[in-house]
Amino acid sequence: MPLSQDNDIEQSMTAGDVTGVLADQSDVLLDTNGGEHLRETHDEQWQERESRNALKHVAGLGEIQDVTEVEYRKVRLERVVLVGVWSSRETTQAAAEESLRELAALAETAGAVVCDGLLQHRIKPDAATYVGSGKARELAGIVAQDEADTIVVDDDLPPSQRRALEDATKVKVVDRTAVILDIFAQHATSREGKAQVELAQLEYMLPRLRGWGGSLSRQAGGRAAGDAGIGSRGPGETKIEMDRRVIRSRIAKLRRQIAQMAPARDVKRGARRRFGLPTVAVVGYTNAGKSSLTNRLTGSAELVENALFATLDTAVRRAKAKDGRLYAYVDTVGFVRRLPTQLIEAFKSTLEEVADADLIVHVVDGSHPDPFSQIDAVNDVLSDIDGVETIPTIVAFNKADRMDEAARERVEALMPDAYIVSAFSGEGVEALREKVESMLPTPNVHVEALLPYAAGSLMSRVREYGRVVNVEYRDDGMMLEAEVDDQLAAQIVEQAID
Repeated sequence: MPLSQDNDIEQSMTAGDVTGVLADQSDVLLDTNGGEHLRETHDEQWQERESRNALKHVAGLGEIQDVTEVEYRKVRLERVVLVGVWSSRETTQAAAEESLRELAALAETAGAVVCDGLLQHRIKPDAATYVGSGKARELAGIVAQDEADTIVVDDDLPPSQRRALEDATKVKVVDRTAVILDIFAQHATSREGKAQVELAQLEYMLPRLRGWGGSLSRQAGGRAAGDAGIGSRGPGETKIEMDRRVIRSRIAKLRRQIAQMAPARDVKRGARRRFGLPTVAVVGYTNAGKSSLTNRLTGSAELVENALFATLDTAVRRAKAKDGRLYAYVDTVGFVRRLPTQLIEAFKSTLEEVADADLIVHVVDGSHPDPFSQIDAVNDVLSDIDGVETIPTIVAFNKADRMDEAARERVEALMPDAYIVSAFSGEGVEALREKVESMLPTPNVHVEALLPYAAGSLMSRVREYGRVVNVEYRDDGMMLEAEVDDQLAAQIVEQAID
């Protein structure tokens, strides 16, 4: 039969014919092996082929015109197209769309304009180009139509997939991790924070170096050495090898610098422990309102911004309980789904503040469509920190002013012990504060001593860091009855009048 006739026959086959062929094959295998799982496998493959016929546009992405919130960053506003692949074996379409919307928020925070968001349904990402060669060509057309500069993939791309997708679409391709690292680099302010972010970026960059043309040539090797003289000739070193060596040297230097900064953190934490100052760690998903709630609880003025990862450097704020005792709130960096492992390692020193806390307040964005998935994401990160599982935790659903009645009822049904608060309006904040103060650790030493009136500073520390039961002012001194920690008790005994 001529080749053209074969093509005509092949083109005349309908979807029903192909389905029938697959069904016949499935029946044969079913009879041979006696297992129905083979039929299910063929059905999944056929459903995947149908779903791959078109990229699904996610509603609500690419329609944002107002970019004033990110213009102040003074960075070039890139035009980006978002791409994601999801499998029905691992997640649902609604969850995949929500993940892509979160990626859009990340891209906008990094200073980009989102032109479009596309999802592809397939069993697993294509090993070569992530979306497949055909869809890569289709994606290149969409990028050209939108005049986009960059493709942002909602996944962690291996270097080979990123290069292949760049070659197919002719534009820059970055993954979710690169976007998060870029946001961290923009928001880091302290010396330690900048070093931690740079370390994470270099560790991410090292396996992804790519050379072009002359950049792969030998450096100072053979004739390339020119007139450099004796000792300069030889096989030399490629440009990419030199880049890797420079990056490894920089990584080693940053690790030494971060290790040298550890004593300063230990001194600050040691001072809080020495005075018996209880600490409350405020943790939660990024942009859940941790800094705003901390401001409400302490009356401080930390940076508050409607942006992801606005807080990167740990902020410690003092507060005074109703009984006069002092304690501290520790505002920590926010978490996100699939937080890059490089960042978790780099910010381990910051997360140590959580492990040293006496109480954890877990702040949740109550207005989010699925706040419980954010709780799971935060708990996954906290599970990697030693000792956190033994620290008592209070869950507070913030942004109550944006929650509808159905969301409130769901929270009250699923987590009856949680607090619904609003850092904006102040709703529920006082009840949360009372709960926090009631769960603070109490001093474990009961003392009764007669102190001289010259020990006024010691009495002041007892009021701030202990619990005064009774003070009787007598002619021969102050008769104090209080509950304090071991160190304050030793100072009281030392200055007491025999």
